[in-house]
Amino acid sequence: MKSLDAFVKDKRKEAGLTQEEFAEKAGVALTVIRKIEQGKNDLQLEKVNQVLKMFGHVLAPVSLKLLSTTNNEKGGDIL
Repeated sequence: MKSLDAFVKDKRKEAGLTQEEFAEKAGVALTVIRKIEQGKNDLQLEKVNQVLKMFGHVLAPVSLKLLSTTNNEKGGDIL
């Protein structure tokens, strides 16, 4: 699975957009795009979702209990 920063950067480049152009199209500040592509952790979910919506995706909170149950059924571990 691709990391968020790699996903956004790859998709932006596939679209042939600079960070500045992409930020404008997504309706976010250039710093938001830069932070995402640099893998920063101090991001607002709302801003990340504005960017991801450009590619038909969104992030949503997932319950750790649900993750644990699903992962245990598949025999996996949660890090």
